[in-house]
Amino acid sequence: MAARAFLSFPFQADARGRAATVGSERHVREMIEQVLFTAPGERPMRPEFGCGLRELLFQPASDALAAATQQMVQGALMRWLEDWVAVQRVTVTVEDAALIVTVVYAPRGTGEMRAETFTVPAGGP
Repeated sequence: MAARAFLSFPFQADARGRAATVGSERHVREMIEQVLFTAPGERPMRPEFGCGLRELLFQPASDALAAATQQMVQGALMRWLEDWVAVQRVTVTVEDAALIVTVVYAPRGTGEMRAETFTVPAGGP
């Protein structure tokens, strides 16, 4: 059986000039990234999609922001990627004016645990 290929995100051409593709493991990570960094309202045909981590760029980094972000991320991932992943845990920590978001999940069908970490610069006036 041939391995499944998915269009890469962001869309780009490969060395042959064709649409670049990725395997299922990378595709799941890219879907998580899309949910995290897409602001609600950014996609006209799906205005509720995303959780808008980029909107936090101008918020002062704090424990309260980390706690709110954790809830926001977990809810968005469960809503938008429930068919693809079982979210086990989301942790958010504040380090040097940045939010470090770690998502622990198991892709549906494989059951093997994975963890992905995303860094979001934060800082207020």
